[in-house]
Amino acid sequence: MLAIPSPRTLQYAAGNVQKANTTETFALLLFEGFSNLCLANAVEPLRAANALARRPLYDWCFLAMQSETVASSSGVPVQPQPLNAASHGDYLFVLPSYGFEALTTPAHLRRLRAASKRYGTLVGLDTGSWLLGAAGLLDGYRATSHWDVLGALSEAFPEITVTEDRFVIDRDRASCGGATTTLDLMLDLIERRHGAPLALEVAALFMYGERDPKTEPNRLIPAHRTLRAAAALMRRNVENPLPIARIAAELGVGRRALEQAFRSHGSQSPARLYRAIRLSEARRRLEQTRDSVAEIALRSGYRDATAMTRAFKAEFGLTPSAARRASVQRG
Repeated sequence: MLAIPSPRTLQYAAGNVQKANTTETFALLLFEGFSNLCLANAVEPLRAANALARRPLYDWCFLAMQSETVASSSGVPVQPQPLNAASHGDYLFVLPSYGFEALTTPAHLRRLRAASKRYGTLVGLDTGSWLLGAAGLLDGYRATSHWDVLGALSEAFPEITVTEDRFVIDRDRASCGGATTTLDLMLDLIERRHGAPLALEVAALFMYGERDPKTEPNRLIPAHRTLRAAAALMRRNVENPLPIARIAAELGVGRRALEQAFRSHGSQSPARLYRAIRLSEARRRLEQTRDSVAEIALRSGYRDATAMTRAFKAEFGLTPSAARRASVQRG
């Protein structure tokens, strides 16, 4: 059954953040010819979230049906661990690509069904929904897949409510259509677990969501994409911060509309996010360079070191000098 996309599928989870201090574990089950871009877009946001939070929010590993090296469609090799009875975690991502129909062997489907009991959430990336569907693991769920196979997926597995959304999260199942939609999905998962500010910072780190108003001057974009575009613009203008009104104008919206979008979907103001991005850059420079605090203050958009020190301590609970010492001690 092919369903019309629902706006609720992509709804941001502001105000419904799962507060947790434990590390979430992700396993990525790879098949020969998997999409390397899809894999990178799944893992890199987790790495970035860990780096920005400065603690292990996420851990991940690579699995395969066997222990031999698996090569992506572009030839990039990955050495996985074998999927076995000891494999378990919070998420299992299933990532085939081309030739996915040939992977639906009785042995593979049996192992997927067994693995489903050891992982909290199953996720189909790219054509991964086809394997999950063939194993009966999406019966009664909403799901999507690569758009080239949506129609065939709906016909082959009528027990699945197939939609054309970029990604779908339905209880303990999730799915998305390909490489860029994987990044959408990961940002949503980060937000649900750790809040919109961190998800927006991760998006900004990859310049994700930015658009060119010269080529897209009048196109309306969803509020959540407005936030990502604003965050990307902030990230690109750290040393010389733009007024919030200028950011709104660059995005083709009014300042009040931008602030309303942040209140509705980001649970904080644009100015607060901008400050967090600038201070994250200041901390990165403190930990990775030998620049003076005064130089770092200027590079982070502050007029002097005193102003940055005050803001830095309010944000992180320690002074820039203390943060640098702690970084040196960690090695």
